[in-house]
Amino acid sequence: MKLLIIEDDINLANTLARRLTKHGFTCEVAHNSAQALQLVKQYKPSHVLLDMKLGDDNGLLLIKPIKELLPSCHIVLLTGFASIATAVEAMRIGANDYLTKPVDMPTLVKALDINNQLTAEITATPTTVMSAERVEWEHIQQVLHFNQGNISETARQLNMHRRTLQRKLQKKPVKQ
Repeated sequence: MKLLIIEDDINLANTLARRLTKHGFTCEVAHNSAQALQLVKQYKPSHVLLDMKLGDDNGLLLIKPIKELLPSCHIVLLTGFASIATAVEAMRIGANDYLTKPVDMPTLVKALDINNQLTAEITATPTTVMSAERVEWEHIQQVLHFNQGNISETARQLNMHRRTLQRKLQKKPVKQ
C-alpha cells in the first residue's frame, strides 16, 4: 500500500514513515502543500496521512484536490488542534478519518487499514507502553515545539522552573 505522509514537522514525518513502513506501507513524505500535490500526481498513493496545520497552510484545503486527482484515495487527517467543527468539515469534504495528536501506532494503522489487512498483525503484536519519563519527554518536546524553542515560555506553561526544564531536556529517555 502506497502512503503519502503530508506533515510539516520533519522529525515526526520521518518517524511516522519509518514506523508505518514496518507495518507494510511504502511511504513518501511531503512537508508543504505544493510538494504534496506534486507527489500525489507522481506517486499516486492509495492512502494519505494529512496534517491539518502545514506551516501557514491549512491541510483541509488539500483534501478536495487530492480527491479530485485520486477519488479512491483513503485520507486520514491528523491534527493537534482537534475540534468537532473541523472533524465535521474534514469528513464532509472527503476525509475518511480524523485523528488527534498524539496518536498511538495501532490506532493510526487501524485508521489507514481500510481492508483490515494489517489490523490482525497489530492486535497480535504486543504493544509496549511508554515509560512515564518518555511520556513526560514527549509532552515537553511538544510544548517546546509549540513555543518555537523558547525555554522560558515552555517552563512557564509547564509550571516548571526554567533550570529544571533545561535539566530534563538534557536527559533524553530511552525510546520504547
